[in-house]
Amino acid sequence: MTLHIMSAPCCWGVDDVRNPHLPDWTQVLREASAAGYQGLELGPYGYMPLDVGRTGQALEQHGLRIVAGTIFDDLVSPANAASLLRQTHEICGLLRELPRLPTEAGQRFAAPYLVVMDWGHEERDYAAGHPERAPRLAPADWTRMVDHVRQIAELSWREYGIRTVIHPHAGGYIEFSDEIEQILRDIPHEVAGLCLDTGHAYYAGMDPVATLLRHADRLDYVHFKDIDRQVYERVMGQRIRFFEACAAGVMCPIGRGVLDYDGIREALHEIGYQGYITVEQERDPRNSGSVLADVKASRDFLRGVGFN
Repeated sequence: MTLHIMSAPCCWGVDDVRNPHLPDWTQVLREASAAGYQGLELGPYGYMPLDVGRTGQALEQHGLRIVAGTIFDDLVSPANAASLLRQTHEICGLLRELPRLPTEAGQRFAAPYLVVMDWGHEERDYAAGHPERAPRLAPADWTRMVDHVRQIAELSWREYGIRTVIHPHAGGYIEFSDEIEQILRDIPHEVAGLCLDTGHAYYAGMDPVATLLRHADRLDYVHFKDIDRQVYERVMGQRIRFFEACAAGVMCPIGRGVLDYDGIREALHEIGYQGYITVEQERDPRNSGSVLADVKASRDFLRGVGFN
């Protein structure tokens, strides 16, 4: 396998651009480079500047490339449709102008990607990780969400040549195994791919190895996380929002948690996955003192188990 290990601003607690405690984006670039990463994601819409000159110069200064942009937003509400398409235009417009990453033999689609995640529903946020009690979308709402994702994916590819990948995310309406199966039936691979996240899969009650193998034919991009078993077991017994669980430490540096990265490596080898993997560790940005040590620990661990 030829795999490139990247990082993401969520390792620094960057998930909501309205949060007043976020670090400056240039600090994220500086520390991602210092920890040994080749590149990273843009983070949520509005975090890094959409100005190609400003962002491109900072990336070049730190020897970094962008592997993906993200739409992390309400994919369901009809009132949000115009905003979703505006974000698609602006994010993909930036991605198209930035220097590209190399494409490896066997890599299905060239980076960068547009990662699309549903988010912003309190009733699902409190049910994150609990498929047995999480409310599900009514058929009409699900159909509307599918249409929104399809419009994003068709726009990103048609006008910018950027591949959209659907990311099942804890606390959103695409999280659990049945929802993943349904979205993949409703949106064919020629329209959008899949970004599986090992930590979100585990959080949602799925075996990450089995999930990677099951959806190998749709897998275009991968996120890596790890989960602290003791914190996970505690928060699963609480009424708690997903990012409150992250602030409590449910995500930990890779190699210190419960996920089987030997098995994950073997699964990716079996399916012939090539290209890019992004390491994430969501946290409260106020708990940022250990970020550099943590992202470096994740990178060093992965290098030690064969992810060079």
